[in-house]
Amino acid sequence: MSSDKPGTSNVLIDSTLKTSEILAAAGVTVFERGWLSANNILIQGNGPSALVDTGYWTHGQQTLSLVEQALGDRPLDRLLNTHLHSDHCGGNAALQHRYPNATTYIPPGHASSVTDWDPVSLTYEPTGQYCPRFHHDALLLPGRSIRLGPHHWSIHSAKGHDPHSIVLFQPEHRLLISADALWESGFGVVFPELEGISAFDEVAETFDLIEQLAPLTVIPGHGPIFHDVSGALLRARTKLDYFVKNPEKHLRHGLKVLIKYKLLEWQSVDMNEFLAWTFNTAYLKEAMPLKGRDQAIGIAWIKALLNELAHSKAIMVEGSTLRNA
Repeated sequence: MSSDKPGTSNVLIDSTLKTSEILAAAGVTVFERGWLSANNILIQGNGPSALVDTGYWTHGQQTLSLVEQALGDRPLDRLLNTHLHSDHCGGNAALQHRYPNATTYIPPGHASSVTDWDPVSLTYEPTGQYCPRFHHDALLLPGRSIRLGPHHWSIHSAKGHDPHSIVLFQPEHRLLISADALWESGFGVVFPELEGISAFDEVAETFDLIEQLAPLTVIPGHGPIFHDVSGALLRARTKLDYFVKNPEKHLRHGLKVLIKYKLLEWQSVDMNEFLAWTFNTAYLKEAMPLKGRDQAIGIAWIKALLNELAHSKAIMVEGSTLRNA
């Protein structure tokens, strides 16, 4: 496993060597990233070389360097996205420019939005994020499989966090690429719920799917590889149950995640610039009292969110400057 940040050991296996052996047998190299960029999974071997997820656009050159170093003189044959959130496909354009013959595969739900390039339906504008335009060549259809390196991986729908997300499962090695459907300590924000669309049941169905697949090793979209799948599912289901009973807590959690994510990109920003961004970010503006039509009330509401983030030491407020912590 490769990483651009310190790794985390897993106490449920005999040694890190065992994880390395599992990944090597499947031809997998994992570039574990921070939270601004999703993990990148490079697959090589006797078959098409492939990269699953490409990180956020500001890390595009770093992603490209990691891939180039690992591939050497070999070309990249396939580029895949588990879903089209900006932290999973922001490096697509850079990779497509470097490897113009690579075939790009995306889940089918947003294919027309990619073709026509609609940053609203792709959620880049509503989240206040950015993704350089890229193209797609083929679709990742649930129920089918795709050859990546030496093995075939089955494609499964994983609705919830994103209505079009997929996960990839390699049955011989019982290895799952779970994207944001399951992390070691939770799962990604359920974005349809931020739009008032019921999706908690779909999250639960995805947990059931993962349990039925019974992976031994999970490569999540963020955080370290893990093996205690039953423990992760228990933690995730407990968290989901809490959000189902307290949907307003999930909404507030999701909005704070958007703010924290933007500060991960900016690192520091003037308060006035930040407030202007919030009023131009649909997910935040629509959640404000009176939908942001009363600016004074909206600013007070946003500052309450900032105080909660500062209290949890996720950000720092220093006079008129916000800083990532």
